[in-house]
Formats: sequence, C-alpha cells, structure tokens
Amino acid sequence: MKSLITRQFGLAISAVGAALALGSLANAHHSVALQFDMSSEIEIEGTVVAMEWRNPHAWLQVEVESETGETETWQVEFGSANSLYRRGWRRDDLPVGTHVEILGLAARDGSNTIAAEDVTLPDGRRLFGGSRPRD
Repeated sequence: MKSLITRQFGLAISAVGAALALGSLANAHHSVALQFDMSSEIEIEGTVVAMEWRNPHAWLQVEVESETGETETWQVEFGSANSLYRRGWRRDDLPVGTHVEILGLAARDGSNTIAAEDVTLPDGRRLFGGSRPRD
C-alpha cells in the first residue's frame, strides 16, 4: 500500500505535467493581431513551392520575385487545415508550380510572412484564407 506522501508526490508531479502541457498549447495558439498588422494589407504574386496541411495552422510557401528581381520565399499562414477544408479548399487546389495571387496581412516583424485573407488561383477562383472577417 502506498503511503500518503508517495500519493501526494505523484499527484503533484501529475499537476505540474498537466500545467506544462496546457501552457505549451496556450502559447502555440495566438491571435492574428499579435503577429500581423491588421491595418496593413499586402498582395504577393508567385509560384507555389509547398503547402503544409497541418494544425493548428496550415502554411503555404511561395516564391515571389522582389522589386529588385531577386527570388524570395514567402511564408503564408492560414487557419487550421480543418478550417480550410470547411471553406472549400482541397489538397489538390495548390500543387507545386501553381501561380497564385495572395492578399493578406503583413507581419509585424517585417519578415516575408503574411496571414492570408484570399488566394486567387489561375482559373480565377478565390479561396478565403480566414485571417479576418470579409467586408
């Protein structure tokens, strides 16, 4: 039979583990306004390099030609893969090599990262990215 001290120690360790797990989940989920400037919309146009369908955020990598003619890789953040699917996105919408136009919110840190609002495909379809409510 376990002593009272052993049981209390076990409960304390379990509580610390749960607190650490919940803390890391809370840290992973953030407000769009925390990382992106809600008043600074930008547009980029380029070629799909990769699409990562994952949770809590899906990511698109796009090669964009800069104003100086150099190629830059941009990271485009979306909501979860589940939310994109519910908005009508499908895995075959953005194959590597597809030319896309993206409207989104600029990163506050000035990096080549945006939170997508809309993605326009070559056939003219617009996919809603979900970063902010539509007008």
